[in-house]
Amino acid sequence: MMDTLILYFQYPFVRYALIVGVLIALCSSLLGVTLVLKRFSFIGDGLSHVAFGAMAIAAAMNLTNNFLLVLPVTVISAILILRAGQNAKIKGDAAIAMISVGALAIGYLIMNLFAKSSNLAGDVCVTLFGSTSILTLDKTKVYLCVILSVLVTAVFLLFYHKIFAVTFDEDFSAATGLRAKIYNLVLAVIIAAVIVLAMNLVGALLISALVIFPALSAMRVFRSFKAVTVCSVILSVVCAVLGILISILAGTPVGSTIVAVDIAGFLAFAAAGCVIRRAYIQ
Repeated sequence: MMDTLILYFQYPFVRYALIVGVLIALCSSLLGVTLVLKRFSFIGDGLSHVAFGAMAIAAAMNLTNNFLLVLPVTVISAILILRAGQNAKIKGDAAIAMISVGALAIGYLIMNLFAKSSNLAGDVCVTLFGSTSILTLDKTKVYLCVILSVLVTAVFLLFYHKIFAVTFDEDFSAATGLRAKIYNLVLAVIIAAVIVLAMNLVGALLISALVIFPALSAMRVFRSFKAVTVCSVILSVVCAVLGILISILAGTPVGSTIVAVDIAGFLAFAAAGCVIRRAYIQ
């Protein structure tokens, strides 16, 4: 097994996949705790559908670098979803459903109308499930991922206390003078950046797993915001590395394998949480 891994790691695309996988797992888990606590767990799913629609438009326009269109469109959609979540007429879950379903339908319609290849079903499958895209990264995309990941992590650490306050009680934070709307805007921008990056790893339909599972797993054992966030990051990175290595050895789809490892991690932490609670009661 080790000889096989050593052989595979001689290829640059495998090293690129591992680097990008670790960075995306780290960034998504940083935001996962905040999104779960704010009841926006499915914002990743909604924004990934928006990104899918934007990618379809970029392909129809023959853009060589679809990031130039996908990232701004996803950022704007994230802002709209978070703003709509504060609207009494359109609640957060309804806003996510409206935007995500609409974007997914329009994206698929555009891909059919402006098909660039004879294997449309294969193109859609790769985009939705990330079957091979993580293994076809070039240096430019890896560098872009590194830069965006560093920026996301830096912003989260810089505004950690503000994000903590907005997460637990946005109304009270605003009443004390904290500019909650600005920090919601910051959250929207970095969420969108992470979603666009994660599409290369697990595809549009599995992104929510990277956001939700590590955070929920950590919450089974830990109670403080800081401890849950740290545990979530470590677990997410470990699951991403294991998932990529297993997919290489077993020949399984990368995204689905990572999500399967995340599910196994959640079950293990849930069991550990039950044991800890029983020990505490006794």
